[in-house]
Amino acid sequence: MTERAYKYRFYPTLPQENLLRRTMGCVRLVYNKALAAKTEGWYQRQERVGYNQTSSMLTDWKKEEDLVFLNEVSSVPLQQTLRHLSKAFENFWAKRAKYPNFKKKRNGGNAEFTRAAFKYRDGKLWLAKCKEPLHIVWSRLLPDGTSPSTVTVKLEPSGRWFVSLLIDDPTVQPLPPTDKKVGIDVGISSLLTTSDGEKIANPKHFNRLYQKLKVAQKLLSRKTKGSNNRYKARLEVAKIHAKIKDARTDFLHKLTTGLVRANGVIAIEDLAIRNMVKNHKLARSISDAAWGEMFRQLEYKCEWYGRKLVKIDRFFPSSKRCNHCGFVMDSLPLDIRSWDCPSCKTIGIDRDINAGKNILAAGLAVIVCGSDIRPNRHSSKGQLSKTRNAGRKQKPKS
Repeated sequence: MTERAYKYRFYPTLPQENLLRRTMGCVRLVYNKALAAKTEGWYQRQERVGYNQTSSMLTDWKKEEDLVFLNEVSSVPLQQTLRHLSKAFENFWAKRAKYPNFKKKRNGGNAEFTRAAFKYRDGKLWLAKCKEPLHIVWSRLLPDGTSPSTVTVKLEPSGRWFVSLLIDDPTVQPLPPTDKKVGIDVGISSLLTTSDGEKIANPKHFNRLYQKLKVAQKLLSRKTKGSNNRYKARLEVAKIHAKIKDARTDFLHKLTTGLVRANGVIAIEDLAIRNMVKNHKLARSISDAAWGEMFRQLEYKCEWYGRKLVKIDRFFPSSKRCNHCGFVMDSLPLDIRSWDCPSCKTIGIDRDINAGKNILAAGLAVIVCGSDIRPNRHSSKGQLSKTRNAGRKQKPKS
C-alpha cells in the first residue's frame, strides 16, 4: 500500500483554536531553542547536537519557571518538531537542503500528532486535550477500513485551518498499461509543450492578481507596526497569496494527473531551477510557472500508478538539435521561436515542439542505454547528435 495524505479544511471552536494556537506557539519556541542550541554547539564546540540531546533539553526546559506553560499542551507535537529539526540537519549535512531557518509567528504554524495524541472513530477526529471533535469539512471520505497514522494541523498566514491525515491508501493501484510515450519541454509563454505538438498555455496565476496584491501590499506598508489595522492588512495580503497558491496547485494537479493517465513513459529535463531563478528578469515568471512542483507531482504520481518517468541531462541540446537529421545549431537565442535547419533544409522548426521530440528520443535512449545523454560540446558518438562536421572526410594521419 501507498502512504497518502488527505487534506481537509476545518473550523475550530474558540477553545480549540486557543489550544491549537498555544500548541503551535510552544512548537515554534521549542524548535527555535533547539535550533539555537544546535547552532551554538557547532560553531563554538564543533559538536553535532543530536535528537537525544535536544529531547533531554526539552525535559529541562519544562522544569524552568518561565517555561512551565510547555506542560499545558500535548508533548507529542513538541517531540515531533525535534525529530523534524534533526531530519532537517541530516539533509543539510548531506547537502540536500539549506541550513534550517528559525520559525516565525507570521508564517502561521503546524503541529504533528501521532497515534498516541489523537483519536479517530466513525469519521470524527479528537486531538489531545480537546474535548470536542474537530469540525472538518469532509470534501472526500477516507477509504473504507483505513485510519490515519499521523495527523498534522496547519494554520496558514491567511488564517485558514487545515488538517492532513496520513494513511496507507489501498485505492492507489497501477493504471492499465499503455504504449503511448511523451516528451515534455517546459517554458514560460507555454507552460509545457509535448512531443505530440500540444501546447499548454501558462495560466500565469500571479499576474492575474498582481495589481490587487500590489494595492494590498501598499496599504500594508502604510500601517503602524504592531497595530490592529496592520494585522488586518497583513491578512488581506495573505488571502491574495492563498488564492494564487490554490489556483496554481489545482491547475498543476489536474495537468499532471492527465499526463500520467494518458502516457506510459514521460520524459522531462533535469533542470537546475534554483540556478535559473537567479536570473532576475525571469525569476518571477519561472517561480509562477512552478516547474519544480510540476516535476515533483509527476514523479510521485508515476510511482503510484506504475508509469515510467525519465529525466534527461539538463545540458542535452534539445532546442538546438534538429529532430529530423540531428544537426545542432551553434546558438539559438530565446527570442527565436522557430528556425530553419541548414543541414536537411527543414523550414520553420518550432523550437518548443522540436525540443519535446528530442527530449522523448533522448529519454527512450536513456531507458535502453541506462545512462544520461550529455553530449560533449554539442557532439556525441552514435546517432543521437550530428554536428557541422558530420559527413566530412577526416584528414589522413601523417
